[in-house]
Amino acid sequence: MNSLSVYTPALALVVCASHPAGSLAQSGWFWQNPLPQGNTLFAIARLDATTAVAVGGAGSIIRTTDTGATWTLQASGSTSSLKGVSFGSASIGVVVGAGGTILRSVDGGITWTDQFSGTTNSLNAVSFANEDVGTAVGDLGTILRTEDGGVTWTPQSISPLFNLNSVSMLNKNTALAVGMEGVSGVIARTIDGQSWTTQSSFTDGQLLGVAFSDDNTATAVGEMGFILRSIDAGMSWSFVFSSSGETLNGVSFADANVGTAVGSLGTILRTADGGVTWAPQRSGRFSFFAAACFFDVNTETVVGSAGTIVWTTDGGVSWVSQPTATVFSLHRVALVDALTGTAVGEAGAIVGATDGSTWTPQSSGVTANLFGVSFVDANTGLAVGSRGTIVRTLNGGGTWTQQPSGTNQFLNAVSFVSPDNATVVGINGIILRTNDGGDSWMQQPSQTPNSLSGVFFVDANVGTVVGAAGTILQTTDGGATWIRRVSGTTRGLADVSFVGPNIGIVVGGFGTILRTEDGGSSWFAQSSGTTESLNGVSFVDGNTGTVVSNMGTILRTIDGGATWRAQNSVTNNWLTSVAFAGANTGVAVGLDGTIVRTNTGGE
Repeated sequence: MNSLSVYTPALALVVCASHPAGSLAQSGWFWQNPLPQGNTLFAIARLDATTAVAVGGAGSIIRTTDTGATWTLQASGSTSSLKGVSFGSASIGVVVGAGGTILRSVDGGITWTDQFSGTTNSLNAVSFANEDVGTAVGDLGTILRTEDGGVTWTPQSISPLFNLNSVSMLNKNTALAVGMEGVSGVIARTIDGQSWTTQSSFTDGQLLGVAFSDDNTATAVGEMGFILRSIDAGMSWSFVFSSSGETLNGVSFADANVGTAVGSLGTILRTADGGVTWAPQRSGRFSFFAAACFFDVNTETVVGSAGTIVWTTDGGVSWVSQPTATVFSLHRVALVDALTGTAVGEAGAIVGATDGSTWTPQSSGVTANLFGVSFVDANTGLAVGSRGTIVRTLNGGGTWTQQPSGTNQFLNAVSFVSPDNATVVGINGIILRTNDGGDSWMQQPSQTPNSLSGVFFVDANVGTVVGAAGTILQTTDGGATWIRRVSGTTRGLADVSFVGPNIGIVVGGFGTILRTEDGGSSWFAQSSGTTESLNGVSFVDGNTGTVVSNMGTILRTIDGGATWRAQNSVTNNWLTSVAFAGANTGVAVGLDGTIVRTNTGGE
């Protein structure tokens, strides 16, 4: 966690960065929601009057040339979480991140090259005093200094070895860094650019951001809304009342008077007197805000979780958010063909695409969380969710109508196999069946109390259900009777996919993958190469399939699951579901409205 703003009189350049944690470079997966990307943005730096660069999770770097109104992805060449960014001039800048990552640009953030840092510790922040001299800080007391614009870095020592979250350079000799020692915030200071002294902040929690606003004045922020202020370049500090109990992750100043502190739950505080007093502003978002950056005293951009970008041009009186199809987490996606798809999620969220590109929100008419969706054709679909919710569309999502399910149980998944026949599964072993396209539903005996999370029918009669404690149920008579199969595991099973009547794949907890080649009578385990919970699976033929998991993991097989290869998903967000229409075209969805797509099989 970090935040910084650099006051640089010689260059009159503001640099802002933030809380710790590539563009699409050569990746077969790319973002469709939110745009330009949905990884958490941890830091932002201004280059000139209109240009800024923001960095974040999974190697994300985005760049604006119109004071934050529009952004484009840049290729970083990295998949590490990028936590800090600073430009010493309009051309030369440095990004730092997890695993000791250092990237350098000499063309204003358009292209980036990897630099040797000499450490594998996470680097959480970076600050430049001028084009040549900069400091990067990180975990376990890591401090690195460069005097050649980031080409080479020299370690500096500090004791004790506490984690450093943020750094701000006043000039080539004077800098402040903040972090945490034990359970208290700590402040480190250098006045010769070489040796560092430390002092306790006497705060119950870590300090996450620090910024100089003029030659003498500095502000530090942290957990529980703490704001500290120094008027002697960091020698001594006093507490400032912030009126916020929320964690403050970053602080930035436009000049000696105007500044902003940002934090969790959409917190934005503004000062017009150099940090003496702070007043809250309303952004209209409840995101985790990580960093703020000024273009002038009225024009400012704030970045944070799930790729959130908000900006103001009137000093924070009003804020504009980057448009998005949805900010709600998506739980399931279904594709009818390469162009047409629907995803459902929290609070009744439904989004649809008909051109393979643009996702638009649809009105579900419900506020229940939706966990499952299935379409029998481009027009006819069902979605299911909490409190026994079932909604149906007959016009491709133009309108959705709630159907009586006869239950208040959570419904987790649905398989709509023909215009008349669909099966829904949920908690406590509930299975519902319709034979009239969803007008009416009847409960079927599952013979299990276990929660059921996935269902797949290959035709109106033959289907498979999976769930908790290794549950696999099968029917060959449309659900009139269900037979429990031996799965060979007690792990929770999350999803199931069949290609034809014989070949099926089931995925679940702790990297579990099971395969059948006899229609589900017997199952054998395959090695996924991960211990993460596998949340969704989609197979298009007996050999080709894709699995999604936590932390943005996407695995692909082309040999029927004998081997699995990790792909660059361009995100580290939790992925919950995946669907393919053919071997190459697929969509994965997940946390905070994440939608990523491939047209090349993910390669």
